Amino acid sequence: MTDQPLSESALVWLRYKEVFGGQTTSFRRRRELAAAANKPVTAEELPFGPGRDPLSSGDVLASLFRNNGWDASLAQAEVLERWPEIVGDRVAKHARALYIDKQVLVVQCDSTAWATQLRSLRSTLVAKLAEEIPAADVTDLKLLNPGAPSWRHGKWSTPGRGPRDTYG
Repeated sequence: MTDQPLSESALVWLRYKEVFGGQTTSFRRRRELAAAANKPVTAEELPFGPGRDPLSSGDVLASLFRNNGWDASLAQAEVLERWPEIVGDRVAKHARALYIDKQVLVVQCDSTAWATQLRSLRSTLVAKLAEEIPAADVTDLKLLNPGAPSWRHGKWSTPGRGPRDTYG
């Protein structure tokens, strides 16, 4: 036992455990309880002892994310969420962050000119991302040009190069 006298609530809990704790049907469980009854009660095992204070939900969630390795995924989601704030509204209007794959942020641009301009600013953007959200661990950007129109419509389309004389 501890050096301090037990509180009334701890005594009630120990009595409750003594009265109702031994009613098991398993021989192994009864043997474990008998072995546990012979050892002294430590302060950590008491219901209202030290270290048993309630935690805030934020602390519990932070511990859960850290223990399961979800910190990096949450930081990457934060990059996608805060993209307009990080690069500015004007750039975000023309370049949309899609996803992060193997530390590379994939960004879809709405014109080739914007993709070219952002390629020249790649190192600046990566440095700003590392400064704002270091846990995301973004090391590079992949800037996609806008997609070309597709002439394949319906299930009866045929493979091939498509119309070649249209733009000439």
